[in-house]
Amino acid sequence: MRSFHMEFRSLSEEGLISAIEVGLGASGELRYPSCPEKMGWRYPGIGEFQCYDRYMQKNLRQSALARGHLFWARGPDNAGYYNSRSHETGFFCDGGDYDSYYGRFFLNWYSGILIDHVDQVLSLATLAFDGAAIVVKIPSIYWWHRTASHAAELTAGFYNPTNRDGYSPVFRMLKKHSIILKVVCYGPEFTVQENDEAFADPEGLTWQVMNAAWDHGLSVSVESALPCLDVDMYSRILDTAKPRNDPDRHHLSFFAYRQRTPFLLQRDVCFSELETFVKCMHGEATQNFVD
Repeated sequence: MRSFHMEFRSLSEEGLISAIEVGLGASGELRYPSCPEKMGWRYPGIGEFQCYDRYMQKNLRQSALARGHLFWARGPDNAGYYNSRSHETGFFCDGGDYDSYYGRFFLNWYSGILIDHVDQVLSLATLAFDGAAIVVKIPSIYWWHRTASHAAELTAGFYNPTNRDGYSPVFRMLKKHSIILKVVCYGPEFTVQENDEAFADPEGLTWQVMNAAWDHGLSVSVESALPCLDVDMYSRILDTAKPRNDPDRHHLSFFAYRQRTPFLLQRDVCFSELETFVKCMHGEATQNFVD
């Protein structure tokens, strides 16, 4: 990180680099690598806990010993496999072991290790980048979000079942390091479906994450997960960027407009809509730009 900063320091001083995104896990996101496709994972599998190497096992044993329950020094043996569904497991099913005394101990430990990792890396990043703005990307693990356990979030390191706010402890640590949070925004086709076997809720998760981040005083940015080619998508992004009727007037710090390279060469791109969208984001036009 120090070498990167020294190499591009002149660009930062000239304002060409306004922020630096630091990866804290798989795919550059703050999470455990719980859903690796190279291991055969496919959506909407719940993933697997990543706690079986000797270092994690040693740490788990120490934590269990400190609690006076050495028999808790193990990972769950009924949490399924990468492509299991939550209701197929004894750990994640409704009323499952995730909410038992052992389950709560294990999940607190597992999520705590991830938060400690965040603290260590960001402490070094803050020193290396010498005051530059730092961005951290939070994953959008929206499948199984409409179940009680939120299994896929648990295996990724976010202790966020329906009866617990699992993002606030993470955001408190990010606030300690004055981080800008980046959230992934999904399109209309990712809204809740009545017969959705994955019990997905990307919109509900996005609002939980963004509101928790704002409650902790974090700056929030958004990255589009899909190409923005129509008015409906632009309107949804604007509603996310500048929530209507918000008494605290929250808004995004920036928006990452991720598109494929030939995007602007496509014939179905309406440049007038794109121009209006950009002006709305900058406050140069009214938000209700579509009748």
